[in-house]
Parts: sequence; C-alpha cells; structure tokens
Amino acid sequence: PVMVVCVMLIVSLISGIKLIQHNYKSIVKNEDLKNKILQTQLQLKKQELSMLKMQIHPHFLFNSLNTIYGFALKKGDETPEMILKLSNLLDYILYQIEKPTVSLENEVNHLEDYISLEKLRFHDTLEVNFIKADDISEMYIAPMLLIPFVENSFKHGAIIDGCLAIVIAVKRNSEMLFFEVENSVLEKTNDSTGIGLENIKKRLEMLYPNAYTLEINKTDKLFKVQLAININGLKTHKNVDES
Repeated sequence: PVMVVCVMLIVSLISGIKLIQHNYKSIVKNEDLKNKILQTQLQLKKQELSMLKMQIHPHFLFNSLNTIYGFALKKGDETPEMILKLSNLLDYILYQIEKPTVSLENEVNHLEDYISLEKLRFHDTLEVNFIKADDISEMYIAPMLLIPFVENSFKHGAIIDGCLAIVIAVKRNSEMLFFEVENSVLEKTNDSTGIGLENIKKRLEMLYPNAYTLEINKTDKLFKVQLAININGLKTHKNVDES
C-alpha cells in the first residue's frame, strides 16, 4: 500500500508539473501574441502618420509655389526674397518633419517665415497680429502641427473692407499650451476647411490622445480655431540633433 501511495504521489506530482509547464507555455504564447498585435498596431499607426505627413507636403508646397509663380510672371522685386523664405520652409518640412518632435520655438520661427511669405503676397490687404509667449523654449511638439492651422486661415479667410484680418496666439499656463487662430470670413463662405484641418485632427488624436482639446467655431464674420495641449506631454521628447 505504501508503494502504491508513493507511485500515485509521483504520478500526481509529474502531472502537476506538466500542467504548470503547459499553463506557462500558454501564458508565454499569449504574451507573444499580444506583443505581436501591439507591434502591428504601432506599425500601422506610424504608417498612417507618414501618410498624413505626405499629404501635408503637396498641399503646403502647391500654395507656396503658386504664389511665387504669380510674382515671377509679373517679374516682381519680391520674388528672390520669397524664394529664400520658401527654401527655409522646404528645409523644415522635408527634414524636420521626419522627427517625432521639434522644439515649439522652432515651429513658431518657421510659422513666422510662412507669415512673412504671405505678407509679400497680400501686401496692404493683410493684417496679422501674432501674440507669443516668452517661455516656450523647453517645449516640444510634432513638426508641422501648428502651421497648417495658419495656412488654413489664409486659404479660407476673406478680405473684408479691404483687409484680411488674422490673429494668432501662442500662450501657456502651468498646465496647458494654448494655440489660437482666428480670421475674417464672409457670411456665405463654404464651411469646408479642406484636407489640412482634417489631417491635423487625425494627427492630434494619434499623437496626444486624451491630452488635448480642439474647438472650431464659425460666425458670420469670424472663423476661430482653439487648440489646447497638456504641457506634461510637451517636455519629454527632445531631439538632440535638432537644428
């Protein structure tokens, strides 16, 4: 009887060990499967972001090149300056946009280049008020995140009483970064805002999920965009090779 009990105990022990091994292998397989699913989702996210960035390039370039083409036809004196500013912007959107983040200060500097380019095109029919916070040097955002908002204001804005009025503000407090753009519009202007804002909405959702708010409002004479992003997500990603 003792021998039988010992044999039964050994068999039970072996069965228990095999069961534990089987469960462990199942857990490992499940973890591997989860990791593969996460890697696939991450890859799809990167591919979608790349596609959105690729759509920004031709949209932005078409508008800028079309402006320079018009000046070249008229042999305008501003053409060389416009080409130089566009060259700086091209360097930014072709090289910096491949980085996950750039400094907010860098984005704002190129935003100013873009505004200067548009001022040459609009001459005296443009009034831009740009309000900037001083303490933005340590913040980092996705490249070409703010510029399309401003580009949209030029594209869909309207000249009223001889002037296209645009107000741009970059502000912050201890918790949030605020970016606002408003421009004059006509009452019967088409509500469509083009591919630019749609791309930005998708990028914001992918890059800053649950960490931003975006409000778009339109009245009879004003179109306004208000973006707020949690500052905690803007201080952690720095590109050491950023130029």
